[in-house]
Parts: sequence; structure tokens; C-alpha cells
Amino acid sequence: MTSLRYDRRETVRIFRDRLQAVLEQGQFSQSAFAQRIGIDRSTLSQLLSPHNDRLPRADTVAAMALAGQVSVDWLLGLSQDETGDEAIVGQPLEIAREAWDPANERLTTWHAEAAGYKIRYVPSTLPDLLKTDAVTEFEYEPSKGMTVNEAATTAQSRLDYSRRPETDIEACSSFQSVEGFARGEGIWRDLPAKARREQLTQLADLSEELYPTFRWFLFDALERYVPPITVFGPLRAILYAGEVYFIFNATEHIRLLTEHFDSLIRSAVVQPNELPQYVRDLMGEIDG
Repeated sequence: MTSLRYDRRETVRIFRDRLQAVLEQGQFSQSAFAQRIGIDRSTLSQLLSPHNDRLPRADTVAAMALAGQVSVDWLLGLSQDETGDEAIVGQPLEIAREAWDPANERLTTWHAEAAGYKIRYVPSTLPDLLKTDAVTEFEYEPSKGMTVNEAATTAQSRLDYSRRPETDIEACSSFQSVEGFARGEGIWRDLPAKARREQLTQLADLSEELYPTFRWFLFDALERYVPPITVFGPLRAILYAGEVYFIFNATEHIRLLTEHFDSLIRSAVVQPNELPQYVRDLMGEIDG
């Protein structure tokens, strides 16, 4: 059974952010809110301080949730549902069918919401933000879902996002998938050698430019397996299964997928600082 580690600092951070959101949404001053829940203003200021490392007593958290008309579980980061009355996890799972366009819009929103948190990402092929236009067109032109223009726009927005100073993104792929691309195997069989060579150059250049805010690890697919997923810090996790997205909102599920992702990093055979040269060396695998 996988053990779930409790990260007290992360819980305190989520609590602090959400408590601040309660004050802003309710247009409470600190003095008025402190009086309403029965604590000193100085105590509330301490709880909102970025240097704070503790949670208040259970009865104080309950009073805060009641005053802000939110759930205790949401306030403590145990649910993404502000007003739900589920016992622990709110709505733990959503399923979005035929979700290429709606999910694309939601993914953009989720990336924005996760600013300041680490995003963990396992792409279905190559990382979108590193793709050339030619590879994007080749990959999405036959698609019945997202158009080439939509895919290109998404890739550019992800690249722009990765260049923001607060960005912290980790990606994991198998080294076999990258080597298979270089050799033109599988779905890449009909992609011209020139396009593959240009893509490898861009993979190397961008992964070098974006490091360390974007870190791409390669693992051995013979030893490990993981489906395409994105974990948005402690907020939510998305598992992609073709035309269906599984959206995990329960803290327990998010932690489980986070731990699985982190285990891939620990087993990586190519580290981010090694990746640019590793990719450039693959140029020799391209014929023509």
C-alpha cells in the first residue's frame, strides 16, 4: 500500500491562501472578521502572515468557515469544492467526455490558478510547449478534436507560461519515446527527417533555455509506466485517456498521483541538465 505523506507546510499555505480569499470575497476587514469569529485581530494577522507555520484550533477553523460561508474541508485544502457538504473530499472525480475543446479552455484556467505551485506533467507524446509548428500540424491535422490552430495556440500559451518567473514545471517522458521520434518510428513514421531534425533542435534549445523553471526528466519505459497526466500543485490532477479527461479533486487522489510522478523523477536515467546534449546526440539517428 502506498503511504501518503502529510505536508504540514503545504497545508498551512493552502489554508492561508484560502483564508485570504474568504476575506477578499466577503469584503471583510481583518478587524471585522476577527471580531466575527471571536479572536484577536493580531492573531488573525499572524495566521495570514507568510511566515506563519501553524493552523488555528479546530473550533476557530469552523468559525472561519461559517463566517465565510465555505466548507471546512475547502478551507483546509481537503476539497476543491467551496460549498460542498461532503464529509472529506467534496466531488472527488469529474469525467469530461469529448473534452478536447472545453478541457483545453479549462486547462488554461487551471494553469493560471496553479501559479506559484509546481506543475507535474507527463505528455502523451512530446511536451506541447516544446513542439515545432510542423510537428504540431503533423500530430493534430488528422485529429477529429482540437484543430491545428488551436493546438498551436495552446502550445504557444504553455511556452509563454513557462517563461514567467514564478513558473515551476517538471515533465517526465520515457527515453524510448524520444529515441523513437528521432528514428521516425510509430506515429512519427511519415514525418519527414527534416521536420524531426528541426524538432530535436528545438527540444534541445528550449529545454536548455527554460531550465531550471522547466525541467524535463526521461525514465526507462521498461521499468516504469505512467499515463498522460498533469498535476496542478495541490489543487487538482488530470488524467488523459484519449477523448476523456478524468479530473481528480480529492486531496488524497492528488497526493497519490503526485507521489507516483515523483517516483518517476527518482528513477530518471536522463536528468534535465543532461537532456539538451542527449537530444542533440540523437541527430545521428535521423536518416536523410
